[in-house]
Amino acid sequence: MTATSPPIVLRTPNVPRKNFAQYLTGYAFIAPALIIMVVFLIIPMLFATFLSLTNWDGIKPLSQAGAFDVIGLKNYQTLLFSGTLRQKVFFEAIRNTVYFVIGVVPTQTLLALVLASIVNQRWLRGKGFFRTAFYFPSITSSVVISIIFLWMFNQSGLINATIHAILPAYDSVNWLRNDNGLLHGVLGIFGINQQTVGGWASTEVAGMPLWDWLKGPSVTMFTIMLLNTWTTIGTLMIIYLSALQNIPSSVYEAAQVDGATGWTTFRRITVPLLRPTTFFVITLGLIGTFQVFDQVYVISSGASSTTTIAYYVYTAGYKDNLMGLSTAAAIVLFIIIFILTQIQRRITNDTANN
Repeated sequence: MTATSPPIVLRTPNVPRKNFAQYLTGYAFIAPALIIMVVFLIIPMLFATFLSLTNWDGIKPLSQAGAFDVIGLKNYQTLLFSGTLRQKVFFEAIRNTVYFVIGVVPTQTLLALVLASIVNQRWLRGKGFFRTAFYFPSITSSVVISIIFLWMFNQSGLINATIHAILPAYDSVNWLRNDNGLLHGVLGIFGINQQTVGGWASTEVAGMPLWDWLKGPSVTMFTIMLLNTWTTIGTLMIIYLSALQNIPSSVYEAAQVDGATGWTTFRRITVPLLRPTTFFVITLGLIGTFQVFDQVYVISSGASSTTTIAYYVYTAGYKDNLMGLSTAAAIVLFIIIFILTQIQRRITNDTANN
């Protein structure tokens, strides 16, 4: 009879549990950031949500009796479903903001990537100068740059003078007080207008004819879009440049050995590896363009064709003394940005998985 050896019992080492002092130390480290976030982000958001459910005028002290009444979702109904002039103006602001986003975000993302790729080349001399020159507008006051654009784009300004020097027959355009839509102008060249396209163009959507929804950004809004693109590509270029410098050189060396051309390398290697950075850049662009205010305020003072959602929030709260309606518009803006960010994130993740 052979003796069987006893089974081997594996014992896990004793892992010391975190004591109270360790937990307290961890929370102490995150406490400053957590307190700042709660005081300056969470509480204001909750307070704004409450104000959007009231008819407070923004002037009477909240502690005063009768300063406001809780009216529920009436402010949201006024903005979205009332069919009144305020709903029309709000939807005009949405239209202008959407055109602004569509025009600026893709342009600034593409230009930032191209500039970052150029200044990242080894053969380029004076890279430090070009990086500083491209980035300089981003650190300059947007109000100051807006005033410079006022001087450049007024009817007797530098832009019109330069175009007139090249084309003597050119009729100076009033870039800063021009509500004509660019898309309407392009269609008008081919004789297409509201009368020629048929009755569907007169169909009203949110108090505006469908033809007005399809007018495109106005000439003044197009000027502001140029300004915003110029002032933001520097920062986005730096972000892309940092990501480009983190790509291992061995990847490009392997592609070169395999005979890949420069364009193939850029399209098949650089762009896919920059996908997380592109998501970050587009997210910043969406948030920034949906919240554009200062340049609109300085250049056009919120003309009908340049009123954005952020400017509508300002006028409703501080000019019309409708702080409840203003905060409701701000909440709608937050929801729009959140939804679009989630959609863009889903698209980016699906593309990465494929």
